[in-house]
Amino acid sequence: MLKVGLTGGIGAGKSEVSRLLAGYGAVIVDADRIAREVVEPGTPGLAAVVAAFGESVLTEGGALDRPKLGAIVFSDPEKLRILNSIVHPLVGARSVELESAAGADAIVVHDVPLLAENGLAPLYDLVVVVDAAPQTQLARLTGLRGMAEAEARARMAAQATREQRLAVATLVIDNDGPLEALEPQVRKVWETLTDRAARAGA
Repeated sequence: MLKVGLTGGIGAGKSEVSRLLAGYGAVIVDADRIAREVVEPGTPGLAAVVAAFGESVLTEGGALDRPKLGAIVFSDPEKLRILNSIVHPLVGARSVELESAAGADAIVVHDVPLLAENGLAPLYDLVVVVDAAPQTQLARLTGLRGMAEAEARARMAAQATREQRLAVATLVIDNDGPLEALEPQVRKVWETLTDRAARAGA
């Protein structure tokens, strides 16, 4: 099994890279998706979030109100730390379960937004960073996602810097350009991963 960490700043295009790698045959362990699952209604995770932040972070239907919680934590580093201390252990445990279920010869790609921030690079055989300039990230967040510029900047500021992410990279995918320039790079990365996996299994 080859364990790969995939990361990138918000708006860098990591999700699209993850989708392309899945198409090539990678087993994707998506930390964001798991983070949503572990705080669904009825879970211990949601109960812990409500205990920390109050029932105002719930919708009328009893689900987590993500925009409301996001507005709270992304403007307050201490509250973000509290939220992460609840969610990250739950995500980690579930990620291990999913990885264990993959075949021995699988290439398992862990899609982890906060890989650099949490010092997780040593957990993987190699790390792929999807890189884009901050101005590109900002333009995508405000243009494609419709975020207010202040919110977009706050989200970006809560993450690692571009330099911190690149410092843990084994492979870098440059996603500053158009979408059609991305796929050939991802294909080349996949070839590198399959070669690495084959040599490791030899």
